[in-house]
Amino acid sequence: MWEWRPKLGWHRLWWRLSLRARLTVVASLALAFGLGAGAVLLLVITGRSLLSTVDGGAIRTGGEIAELVNADRLPVPLPVTGPSIAVVQVVDAAGRVRAASANADHLVPLLRPAEIAAVRAGDRLFIAGDRAGLSTELRVVGVPAGPVGDPQTVIVAVGIGQLQDSLRVITIWVAVTGPALLAVLALLFWRVTGWTLRPVAALTRGAQDITGGGPDRRLPVPAARDEIHRLASTLNGMLDRIDASRQRQRAFVSDAAHELRSPLASIRTQLEVAQRVGDLDRVGVGVLADVLADVDRLSRLVDDLLLLARLDEGRPARQPAGPVELAGLVADLLSRYEGARVAVRAGGLAPAVVLGDADGLRRLVGNLLDNAVRHARAAVRVRLAAQDGWVMLRVGDDGPGIPATDRDRVFDRFTRRDDARSRDAGGAGLGLPIARELARAYGGDISFSGDEPGGFAVVVRLPVDGRV
Repeated sequence: MWEWRPKLGWHRLWWRLSLRARLTVVASLALAFGLGAGAVLLLVITGRSLLSTVDGGAIRTGGEIAELVNADRLPVPLPVTGPSIAVVQVVDAAGRVRAASANADHLVPLLRPAEIAAVRAGDRLFIAGDRAGLSTELRVVGVPAGPVGDPQTVIVAVGIGQLQDSLRVITIWVAVTGPALLAVLALLFWRVTGWTLRPVAALTRGAQDITGGGPDRRLPVPAARDEIHRLASTLNGMLDRIDASRQRQRAFVSDAAHELRSPLASIRTQLEVAQRVGDLDRVGVGVLADVLADVDRLSRLVDDLLLLARLDEGRPARQPAGPVELAGLVADLLSRYEGARVAVRAGGLAPAVVLGDADGLRRLVGNLLDNAVRHARAAVRVRLAAQDGWVMLRVGDDGPGIPATDRDRVFDRFTRRDDARSRDAGGAGLGLPIARELARAYGGDISFSGDEPGGFAVVVRLPVDGRV
Protein backbone atom coordinates (compact mmCIF):
# COMPACT_ATOMS: atom_id res chain seq x y z
CA MET A 1 0.00 0.00 0.00
CA TRP A 2 1.30 3.43 -0.93
CA GLU A 3 2.16 5.64 2.01
CA TRP A 4 3.08 9.29 1.90
CA ARG A 5 6.46 9.92 3.46
CA PRO A 6 7.64 13.53 3.88
CA LYS A 7 11.14 14.28 2.61
CA LEU A 8 12.01 17.24 4.82
CA GLY A 9 13.67 16.52 8.13
CA TRP A 10 11.36 18.66 10.24
CA HIS A 11 8.36 16.97 8.62
CA ARG A 12 9.69 13.56 9.66
CA LEU A 13 10.34 14.87 13.16
CA TRP A 14 6.83 16.33 13.32
CA TRP A 15 5.12 13.09 12.32
CA ARG A 16 7.22 11.12 14.77
CA LEU A 17 5.76 13.10 17.66
CA SER A 18 2.81 11.67 19.53
CA LEU A 19 -0.67 13.01 18.91
CA ARG A 20 -0.62 14.55 22.37
CA ALA A 21 2.65 16.36 21.62
CA ARG A 22 1.43 17.59 18.22
CA LEU A 23 -1.80 18.91 19.72
CA THR A 24 0.14 20.64 22.48
CA VAL A 25 2.56 22.24 20.00
CA VAL A 26 -0.26 23.47 17.78
CA ALA A 27 -2.21 24.80 20.75
CA SER A 28 0.91 26.47 22.16
CA LEU A 29 1.62 28.18 18.85
CA ALA A 30 -1.97 29.37 18.68
CA LEU A 31 -1.76 30.63 22.26
CA ALA A 32 1.56 32.35 21.54
CA PHE A 33 0.04 34.07 18.52
CA GLY A 34 -2.99 35.10 20.56
CA LEU A 35 -0.93 36.35 23.49
CA GLY A 36 1.42 38.23 21.15
CA ALA A 37 -1.47 39.85 19.32
CA GLY A 38 -3.09 40.69 22.65
CA ALA A 39 0.14 42.22 23.96
CA VAL A 40 0.55 44.37 20.85
CA LEU A 41 -3.08 45.42 21.05
CA LEU A 42 -2.66 46.26 24.75
CA LEU A 43 0.39 48.41 24.09
CA VAL A 44 -1.27 50.20 21.18
CA ILE A 45 -4.48 50.91 23.08
CA THR A 46 -2.62 51.96 26.23
CA GLY A 47 -0.28 54.24 24.24
CA ARG A 48 -3.17 55.85 22.41
CA SER A 49 -5.11 56.28 25.66
CA LEU A 50 -2.17 57.93 27.43
CA LEU A 51 -1.41 60.11 24.41
CA SER A 52 -5.06 61.11 24.19
CA THR A 53 -4.90 62.14 27.84
CA VAL A 54 -1.76 64.19 27.18
CA ASP A 55 -3.36 65.86 24.14
CA GLY A 56 -6.51 66.60 26.09
CA GLY A 57 -4.58 68.36 28.87
CA ALA A 58 -2.52 70.36 26.37
CA ILE A 59 -5.60 71.45 24.41
CA ARG A 60 -7.34 72.55 27.59
CA THR A 61 -4.30 74.61 28.53
CA GLY A 62 -4.15 76.07 25.01
CA GLY A 63 -7.84 76.94 25.17
CA GLU A 64 -7.41 78.79 28.44
CA ILE A 65 -4.51 80.80 27.01
CA ALA A 66 -6.52 81.47 23.82
CA GLU A 67 -9.31 82.97 25.94
CA LEU A 68 -6.78 85.31 27.55
CA VAL A 69 -5.47 86.27 24.08
CA ASN A 70 -8.96 86.98 22.85
CA ALA A 71 -9.66 89.11 25.95
CA ASP A 72 -6.31 90.94 25.52
CA ARG A 73 -5.34 90.02 29.09
CA LEU A 74 -2.19 88.01 28.56
CA PRO A 75 -0.07 87.85 31.72
CA VAL A 76 3.69 87.80 31.66
CA PRO A 77 4.87 85.09 31.89
CA LEU A 78 2.06 82.81 30.68
CA PRO A 79 0.61 80.56 33.37
CA VAL A 80 1.15 76.78 33.08
CA THR A 81 -1.74 74.80 34.59
CA GLY A 82 -0.54 71.19 34.17
CA PRO A 83 2.55 69.66 35.79
CA SER A 84 3.54 67.95 32.54
CA ILE A 85 3.28 71.14 30.42
CA ALA A 86 6.83 71.95 29.27
CA VAL A 87 6.53 74.99 27.00
CA VAL A 88 3.72 77.47 26.14
CA GLN A 89 4.12 80.19 23.49
CA VAL A 90 1.80 82.60 21.71
CA VAL A 91 3.08 83.23 18.17
CA ASP A 92 1.57 85.66 15.63
CA ALA A 93 1.33 85.30 11.85
CA ALA A 94 4.76 86.88 11.34
CA GLY A 95 6.41 84.27 13.56
CA ARG A 96 7.04 86.61 16.49
CA VAL A 97 6.65 85.37 20.04
CA ARG A 98 3.98 87.55 21.70
CA ALA A 99 4.09 85.76 25.05
CA ALA A 100 5.65 82.66 26.59
CA SER A 101 5.75 80.62 29.78
CA ALA A 102 8.56 81.12 32.26
CA ASN A 103 10.64 78.19 30.96
CA ALA A 104 10.10 78.97 27.26
CA ASP A 105 12.14 81.04 24.82
CA HIS A 106 10.62 84.56 24.49
CA LEU A 107 12.35 85.34 21.20
CA VAL A 108 12.53 82.16 19.03
CA PRO A 109 9.37 80.18 18.30
CA LEU A 110 9.43 76.52 19.29
CA LEU A 111 8.06 75.46 15.88
CA ARG A 112 9.01 76.33 12.33
CA PRO A 113 6.50 78.24 10.17
CA ALA A 114 5.25 75.10 8.40
CA GLU A 115 4.86 73.31 11.72
CA ILE A 116 2.95 76.29 13.14
CA ALA A 117 0.53 76.16 10.22
CA ALA A 118 0.10 72.38 10.75
CA VAL A 119 -0.73 72.55 14.46
CA ARG A 120 -3.02 75.55 13.84
CA ALA A 121 -4.91 73.31 11.38
CA GLY A 122 -5.36 70.64 14.08
CA ASP A 123 -2.32 68.37 13.65
CA ARG A 124 -0.38 67.03 16.63
CA LEU A 125 3.41 66.81 16.35
CA PHE A 126 6.31 65.06 18.02
CA ILE A 127 9.50 67.11 18.23
CA ALA A 128 12.85 66.64 19.87
CA GLY A 129 13.15 68.02 23.38
CA ASP A 130 16.45 69.81 22.66
CA ARG A 131 14.48 72.57 20.91
CA ALA A 132 13.30 73.59 24.34
CA GLY A 133 16.45 72.57 26.14
CA LEU A 134 14.87 69.38 27.48
CA SER A 135 16.01 65.76 27.27
CA THR A 136 12.58 64.21 26.72
CA GLU A 137 10.57 64.15 23.52
CA LEU A 138 7.75 66.71 23.27
CA ARG A 139 4.17 66.41 22.10
CA VAL A 140 2.99 69.71 20.55
CA VAL A 141 -0.56 70.95 19.89
CA GLY A 142 -1.80 74.32 18.66
CA VAL A 143 -4.93 76.36 19.39
CA PRO A 144 -5.98 79.29 17.16
CA ALA A 145 -6.47 82.61 18.96
CA GLY A 146 -6.67 86.37 18.41
CA PRO A 147 -8.91 88.56 16.27
CA VAL A 148 -9.34 88.10 12.55
CA GLY A 149 -6.99 90.90 11.71
CA ASP A 150 -4.28 89.60 14.03
CA PRO A 151 -4.35 85.80 14.02
CA GLN A 152 -2.22 84.14 16.64
CA THR A 153 -1.46 80.53 17.62
CA VAL A 154 -1.10 79.19 21.12
CA ILE A 155 1.60 76.48 21.07
CA VAL A 156 1.58 74.01 23.95
CA ALA A 157 4.35 71.41 24.23
CA VAL A 158 4.09 68.57 26.72
CA GLY A 159 6.89 66.25 27.73
CA ILE A 160 6.03 62.59 27.17
CA GLY A 161 8.76 61.07 29.30
CA GLN A 162 6.25 59.72 31.82
CA LEU A 163 4.15 58.28 29.01
CA GLN A 164 7.20 56.51 27.57
CA ASP A 165 8.16 55.24 31.02
CA SER A 166 4.64 53.85 31.51
CA LEU A 167 4.73 52.09 28.14
CA ARG A 168 8.20 50.73 28.95
CA VAL A 169 6.94 49.28 32.22
CA ILE A 170 3.95 47.70 30.51
CA THR A 171 6.22 46.26 27.78
CA ILE A 172 8.56 44.72 30.35
CA TRP A 173 5.57 43.29 32.27
CA VAL A 174 4.16 41.75 29.10
CA ALA A 175 7.57 40.39 28.07
CA VAL A 176 8.02 38.73 31.47
CA THR A 177 4.52 37.47 32.19
CA GLY A 178 3.63 36.48 28.60
CA PRO A 179 6.09 33.57 28.26
CA ALA A 180 5.32 32.46 31.81
CA LEU A 181 1.60 32.46 31.08
CA LEU A 182 2.23 30.62 27.80
CA ALA A 183 4.25 27.97 29.62
CA VAL A 184 1.51 27.50 32.23
CA LEU A 185 -1.19 27.24 29.56
CA ALA A 186 0.90 24.81 27.49
CA LEU A 187 1.43 22.62 30.55
CA LEU A 188 -2.26 22.81 31.37
CA PHE A 189 -3.16 21.88 27.78
CA TRP A 190 -0.68 18.98 27.92
CA ARG A 191 -2.40 17.64 31.02
CA VAL A 192 -5.92 18.20 29.64
CA THR A 193 -4.95 16.51 26.36
CA GLY A 194 -3.60 13.57 28.34
CA TRP A 195 -6.88 13.28 30.26
CA THR A 196 -8.84 13.56 27.02
CA LEU A 197 -6.77 10.92 25.23
CA ARG A 198 -6.81 8.52 28.18
CA PRO A 199 -9.80 6.62 26.72
CA VAL A 200 -7.86 6.32 23.44
CA ALA A 201 -4.95 4.79 25.33
CA ALA A 202 -7.40 2.40 26.98
CA LEU A 203 -8.74 1.47 23.53
CA THR A 204 -5.18 0.86 22.33
CA ARG A 205 -4.41 -1.41 25.29
CA GLY A 206 -7.72 -3.21 24.79
CA ALA A 207 -6.96 -3.73 21.11
CA GLN A 208 -3.51 -5.09 21.97
CA ASP A 209 -5.08 -7.52 24.46
CA ILE A 210 -7.52 -8.87 21.87
CA THR A 211 -5.85 -11.84 20.21
CA GLY A 212 -8.90 -13.39 18.61
CA GLY A 213 -8.84 -16.33 20.98
CA GLY A 214 -11.93 -15.36 22.93
CA PRO A 215 -15.23 -14.24 21.40
CA ASP A 216 -16.11 -12.10 24.42
CA ARG A 217 -13.06 -9.82 24.33
CA ARG A 218 -14.19 -6.28 23.66
CA LEU A 219 -12.76 -2.78 23.79
CA PRO A 220 -13.45 -0.68 26.91
CA VAL A 221 -16.22 1.86 26.40
CA PRO A 222 -15.79 5.17 28.29
CA ALA A 223 -18.68 6.47 30.33
CA ALA A 224 -18.71 9.89 28.65
CA ARG A 225 -21.12 10.11 25.71
CA ASP A 226 -18.60 11.67 23.36
CA GLU A 227 -16.80 10.82 20.12
CA ILE A 228 -14.53 8.30 21.90
CA HIS A 229 -17.61 6.53 23.28
CA ARG A 230 -19.13 6.34 19.81
CA LEU A 231 -15.82 5.11 18.36
CA ALA A 232 -15.50 2.37 20.98
CA SER A 233 -19.13 1.33 20.48
CA THR A 234 -18.64 1.25 16.70
CA LEU A 235 -15.46 -0.84 17.02
CA ASN A 236 -17.19 -3.25 19.39
CA GLY A 237 -20.02 -3.56 16.90
CA MET A 238 -17.46 -4.31 14.22
CA LEU A 239 -15.90 -6.97 16.46
CA ASP A 240 -19.35 -8.47 17.03
CA ARG A 241 -19.89 -8.67 13.28
CA ILE A 242 -16.44 -10.17 12.79
CA ASP A 243 -17.14 -12.78 15.48
CA ALA A 244 -20.51 -13.57 13.96
CA SER A 245 -18.94 -13.86 10.54
CA ARG A 246 -16.19 -16.08 11.90
CA GLN A 247 -18.72 -18.31 13.63
CA ARG A 248 -20.77 -18.54 10.44
CA GLN A 249 -17.63 -19.37 8.51
CA ARG A 250 -16.66 -22.08 10.99
CA ALA A 251 -20.15 -23.54 10.91
CA PHE A 252 -20.16 -23.33 7.11
CA VAL A 253 -16.80 -25.11 6.83
CA SER A 254 -17.89 -27.75 9.33
CA ASP A 255 -21.21 -28.36 7.57
CA ALA A 256 -19.55 -28.38 4.14
CA ALA A 257 -16.96 -30.90 5.35
CA HIS A 258 -19.75 -33.07 6.76
CA GLU A 259 -21.75 -32.89 3.54
CA LEU A 260 -18.71 -33.68 1.40
CA ARG A 261 -17.60 -36.52 3.65
CA SER A 262 -20.87 -38.46 3.34
CA PRO A 263 -20.80 -39.02 -0.47
CA LEU A 264 -17.06 -39.59 -0.40
CA ALA A 265 -17.47 -42.26 2.27
CA SER A 266 -20.28 -43.83 0.26
CA ILE A 267 -18.13 -43.91 -2.89
CA ARG A 268 -15.22 -45.41 -0.96
CA THR A 269 -17.42 -48.06 0.62
CA GLN A 270 -18.96 -49.11 -2.68
CA LEU A 271 -15.59 -49.30 -4.40
CA GLU A 272 -14.12 -51.37 -1.56
CA VAL A 273 -17.06 -53.76 -1.71
CA ALA A 274 -16.64 -54.16 -5.45
CA GLN A 275 -12.92 -54.76 -4.97
CA ARG A 276 -13.46 -57.46 -2.33
CA VAL A 277 -16.19 -59.20 -4.23
CA GLY A 278 -14.01 -59.31 -7.29
CA ASP A 279 -16.83 -60.18 -9.71
CA LEU A 280 -17.11 -56.87 -11.56
CA ASP A 281 -19.58 -58.35 -14.06
CA ARG A 282 -22.03 -59.03 -11.24
CA VAL A 283 -21.66 -55.87 -9.15
CA GLY A 284 -20.08 -53.42 -11.62
CA VAL A 285 -23.28 -51.92 -13.08
CA GLY A 286 -24.91 -51.30 -9.70
CA VAL A 287 -21.75 -49.88 -8.16
CA LEU A 288 -21.21 -47.65 -11.16
CA ALA A 289 -24.75 -46.29 -10.91
CA ASP A 290 -24.40 -45.58 -7.18
CA VAL A 291 -21.00 -43.97 -7.62
CA LEU A 292 -22.30 -41.78 -10.43
CA ALA A 293 -25.20 -40.72 -8.23
CA ASP A 294 -22.82 -39.76 -5.44
CA VAL A 295 -20.55 -37.96 -7.91
CA ASP A 296 -23.56 -36.01 -9.19
CA ARG A 297 -24.42 -35.11 -5.63
CA LEU A 298 -20.86 -33.95 -5.01
CA SER A 299 -20.92 -31.92 -8.22
CA ARG A 300 -24.17 -30.19 -7.22
CA LEU A 301 -22.80 -29.50 -3.76
CA VAL A 302 -19.58 -28.01 -5.14
CA ASP A 303 -21.57 -25.85 -7.58
CA ASP A 304 -23.74 -24.62 -4.72
CA LEU A 305 -20.70 -23.80 -2.58
CA LEU A 306 -19.06 -21.88 -5.43
CA LEU A 307 -22.26 -19.94 -6.02
CA LEU A 308 -22.52 -19.05 -2.34
CA ALA A 309 -18.89 -17.90 -2.40
CA ARG A 310 -19.66 -15.59 -5.33
CA LEU A 311 -22.77 -14.29 -3.57
CA ASP A 312 -20.79 -13.60 -0.40
CA GLU A 313 -18.35 -11.56 -2.50
CA GLY A 314 -21.20 -9.56 -4.01
CA ARG A 315 -20.98 -11.24 -7.43
CA PRO A 316 -24.34 -12.92 -8.04
CA ALA A 317 -23.52 -14.06 -11.58
CA ARG A 318 -20.65 -14.71 -13.93
CA GLN A 319 -22.32 -12.69 -16.70
CA PRO A 320 -23.56 -9.06 -16.68
CA ALA A 321 -27.11 -8.42 -15.52
CA GLY A 322 -29.74 -7.59 -18.11
CA PRO A 323 -33.49 -7.75 -18.72
CA VAL A 324 -34.90 -11.27 -18.37
CA GLU A 325 -38.45 -12.27 -19.31
CA LEU A 326 -39.34 -14.24 -16.20
CA ALA A 327 -42.58 -15.80 -17.46
CA GLY A 328 -40.82 -17.60 -20.32
CA LEU A 329 -38.04 -18.75 -18.02
CA VAL A 330 -40.54 -20.19 -15.50
CA ALA A 331 -42.52 -21.92 -18.28
CA ASP A 332 -39.32 -23.51 -19.59
CA LEU A 333 -38.46 -24.81 -16.13
CA LEU A 334 -41.97 -26.19 -15.56
CA SER A 335 -41.64 -28.28 -18.71
CA ARG A 336 -38.80 -30.18 -17.05
CA TYR A 337 -41.04 -31.33 -14.20
CA GLU A 338 -43.54 -33.23 -16.34
CA GLY A 339 -42.32 -36.54 -14.96
CA ALA A 340 -41.93 -35.31 -11.37
CA ARG A 341 -43.21 -37.21 -8.34
CA VAL A 342 -46.16 -34.79 -8.05
CA ALA A 343 -48.00 -32.65 -10.56
CA VAL A 344 -46.43 -29.24 -11.18
CA ARG A 345 -48.91 -26.82 -12.70
CA ALA A 346 -48.89 -23.13 -13.61
CA GLY A 347 -51.77 -21.17 -12.16
CA GLY A 348 -51.12 -18.10 -14.31
CA LEU A 349 -47.88 -16.63 -15.65
CA ALA A 350 -48.24 -12.93 -16.38
CA PRO A 351 -45.56 -11.33 -18.59
CA ALA A 352 -42.89 -9.78 -16.36
CA VAL A 353 -39.37 -8.50 -17.05
CA VAL A 354 -36.82 -8.29 -14.25
CA LEU A 355 -33.18 -7.22 -14.13
CA GLY A 356 -30.80 -10.11 -13.58
CA ASP A 357 -29.10 -12.98 -15.33
CA ALA A 358 -30.85 -16.01 -16.74
CA ASP A 359 -28.63 -18.58 -15.03
CA GLY A 360 -29.10 -17.06 -11.60
CA LEU A 361 -32.86 -16.67 -12.00
CA ARG A 362 -33.12 -20.22 -13.32
CA ARG A 363 -31.22 -21.44 -10.25
CA LEU A 364 -33.49 -19.40 -7.96
CA VAL A 365 -36.75 -20.71 -9.43
CA GLY A 366 -35.38 -24.23 -9.80
CA ASN A 367 -34.40 -24.40 -6.12
CA LEU A 368 -37.90 -23.34 -5.09
CA LEU A 369 -39.52 -25.89 -7.40
CA ASP A 370 -37.22 -28.68 -6.16
CA ASN A 371 -38.05 -27.79 -2.57
CA ALA A 372 -41.79 -27.72 -3.28
CA VAL A 373 -41.73 -31.06 -5.17
CA ARG A 374 -39.77 -32.64 -2.34
CA HIS A 375 -42.36 -31.71 0.31
CA ALA A 376 -45.64 -31.71 -1.67
CA ARG A 377 -48.17 -34.51 -1.20
CA ALA A 378 -49.89 -34.32 -4.59
CA ALA A 379 -49.42 -31.00 -6.38
CA VAL A 380 -47.27 -27.89 -6.80
CA ARG A 381 -48.78 -24.63 -8.10
CA VAL A 382 -46.80 -21.74 -9.61
CA ARG A 383 -48.16 -18.24 -10.22
CA LEU A 384 -46.46 -15.12 -11.58
CA ALA A 385 -47.93 -11.61 -11.38
CA ALA A 386 -46.72 -8.02 -11.58
CA GLN A 387 -48.09 -5.21 -9.42
CA ASP A 388 -46.89 -1.82 -8.14
CA GLY A 389 -43.45 -2.14 -9.74
CA TRP A 390 -42.81 -5.61 -8.33
CA VAL A 391 -42.90 -9.09 -9.80
CA MET A 392 -44.41 -11.65 -7.42
CA LEU A 393 -43.49 -15.32 -8.02
CA ARG A 394 -45.50 -17.69 -5.85
CA VAL A 395 -44.55 -21.38 -5.53
CA GLY A 396 -47.06 -23.31 -3.40
CA ASP A 397 -47.47 -26.94 -2.45
CA ASP A 398 -49.93 -29.00 -0.44
CA GLY A 399 -47.26 -30.30 1.91
CA PRO A 400 -47.08 -29.93 5.70
CA GLY A 401 -45.57 -26.44 5.48
CA ILE A 402 -42.98 -24.91 7.80
CA PRO A 403 -43.74 -24.02 11.42
CA ALA A 404 -43.49 -20.31 12.21
CA THR A 405 -40.63 -20.98 14.63
CA ASP A 406 -38.53 -22.58 11.86
CA ARG A 407 -39.15 -20.10 9.02
CA ASP A 408 -36.05 -18.07 9.73
CA ARG A 409 -33.90 -21.10 10.48
CA VAL A 410 -34.53 -22.77 7.11
CA PHE A 411 -32.59 -19.98 5.42
CA ASP A 412 -29.45 -20.91 7.36
CA ARG A 413 -26.97 -22.83 5.26
CA PHE A 414 -26.98 -26.63 5.58
CA THR A 415 -30.17 -26.46 7.65
CA ARG A 416 -32.69 -29.18 6.79
CA ARG A 417 -35.98 -30.11 8.33
CA ASP A 418 -36.25 -33.53 9.93
CA ASP A 419 -38.22 -34.97 7.00
CA ALA A 420 -35.55 -33.87 4.54
CA ARG A 421 -32.53 -35.59 6.04
CA SER A 422 -32.62 -38.61 3.81
CA ARG A 423 -29.52 -38.67 1.63
CA ASP A 424 -31.53 -39.74 -1.39
CA ALA A 425 -34.66 -37.65 -1.01
CA GLY A 426 -33.32 -34.66 0.91
CA GLY A 427 -30.97 -31.94 -0.28
CA ALA A 428 -27.88 -30.47 1.33
CA GLY A 429 -29.79 -27.64 2.97
CA LEU A 430 -28.55 -25.00 0.51
CA GLY A 431 -31.54 -24.59 -1.81
CA LEU A 432 -33.47 -21.96 0.14
CA PRO A 433 -30.36 -20.07 1.34
CA ILE A 434 -29.13 -19.80 -2.26
CA ALA A 435 -32.57 -18.71 -3.46
CA ARG A 436 -32.77 -15.95 -0.85
CA GLU A 437 -29.21 -14.73 -1.54
CA LEU A 438 -29.99 -14.57 -5.27
CA ALA A 439 -33.28 -12.75 -4.69
CA ARG A 440 -31.54 -10.16 -2.50
CA ALA A 441 -28.73 -9.79 -5.04
CA TYR A 442 -31.37 -8.83 -7.62
CA GLY A 443 -32.97 -6.28 -5.28
CA GLY A 444 -35.79 -8.48 -3.95
CA ASP A 445 -36.44 -10.95 -1.16
CA ILE A 446 -38.22 -14.18 -0.24
CA SER A 447 -40.98 -14.73 2.31
CA PHE A 448 -43.39 -17.47 3.31
CA SER A 449 -47.16 -17.41 3.01
CA GLY A 450 -49.54 -19.71 4.83
CA ASP A 451 -52.64 -18.67 2.87
CA GLU A 452 -52.03 -21.14 0.02
CA PRO A 453 -55.23 -23.17 -0.45
CA GLY A 454 -54.58 -26.56 1.07
CA GLY A 455 -50.92 -25.96 1.80
CA PHE A 456 -47.98 -23.58 1.99
CA ALA A 457 -46.26 -21.16 -0.42
CA VAL A 458 -42.93 -19.43 -0.92
CA VAL A 459 -43.24 -15.90 -2.38
CA VAL A 460 -40.38 -14.23 -4.28
CA ARG A 461 -40.57 -10.46 -4.80
CA LEU A 462 -38.34 -8.94 -7.49
CA PRO A 463 -38.33 -5.36 -8.83
CA VAL A 464 -39.57 -4.81 -12.37
CA ASP A 465 -36.83 -3.74 -14.77
CA GLY A 466 -37.53 -0.02 -15.08
CA ARG A 467 -35.56 0.29 -18.32
CA VAL A 468 -38.12 -1.75 -20.26
